[in-house]
Amino acid sequence: MRVIPRLDIKGPNLVKGVHLEGLRVLGKPERFARHYYEAGADELLYMDVVASLYGRNSLLDIVEQTAREIFIPLTVGGGLRSLDDIRTVLRAGADKVALNTAAVRSPELVREAARKFGSSTIVVSIEVIRRPDGSYEAYTDNGRERTGIDAFEWALRAAELGAGELLVTSIDREGTGRGFDVALTRRISEAVSIPVIACGGAGLLQHIHEAVAEGKAQAVCVASILHYGVVRSVGAQDSFDEGINTVHLLRRQGFEKIEDTTLPAIKRYLLDRGTPCRPVATGGGHG
Repeated sequence: MRVIPRLDIKGPNLVKGVHLEGLRVLGKPERFARHYYEAGADELLYMDVVASLYGRNSLLDIVEQTAREIFIPLTVGGGLRSLDDIRTVLRAGADKVALNTAAVRSPELVREAARKFGSSTIVVSIEVIRRPDGSYEAYTDNGRERTGIDAFEWALRAAELGAGELLVTSIDREGTGRGFDVALTRRISEAVSIPVIACGGAGLLQHIHEAVAEGKAQAVCVASILHYGVVRSVGAQDSFDEGINTVHLLRRQGFEKIEDTTLPAIKRYLLDRGTPCRPVATGGGHG
């Protein structure tokens, strides 16, 4: 079971919001990435959250720097619209790419990319909002645009097209600390033969265990539960990053719902409950 810190990036900054909205600057992503690597992250996810809006991914410099210093798999998403875009990001140092908007608009891109670069390189990111009738709709453009597509059906289709993994983000839960949408994750996990990464909502260690034990996820992607702990522990001393927005965090509504924790603490919690995972990062190589 993998624990994957998610770093949402806007311009040069790490940002965080609620329901993928209201983004506020936390600091420089390279600093956080290094911290999580040293703390035992299994992988990292970099997501350019405005890339689809502007029609380009702007993370190449950050990816290149990260790839020189961090030796765990790195997934990069946002604004990747073609095989050339994917090739460019992989050459910059990414190990995998996450496709959402382009995959929905042109599903054959998933098939072509899997054939060209290998299924293990292609992650289909599915951003989901629960409808009043209990069904789920897939969204694109970092949760800004409706598609009218049933998220469960799209997950099945993405797996058939050759995706190596599915990153399933509950927009309803994202940034809230209320826990993952376990029912959604479980339904998709039980229906496909590829790994499902649960994303959106972790506020307690218990939530991460629930995503695995009840949601059947093969990995969890977390942000707030890690970022805010980093900010509160080192941000006040201004020794970690001058860009950390501690004032915003301390005033954030619902902030108290998200407990401070660390990657080693998450791994210990999972291991104590019988969930196999790699307890401590010891270095290694890309991919």
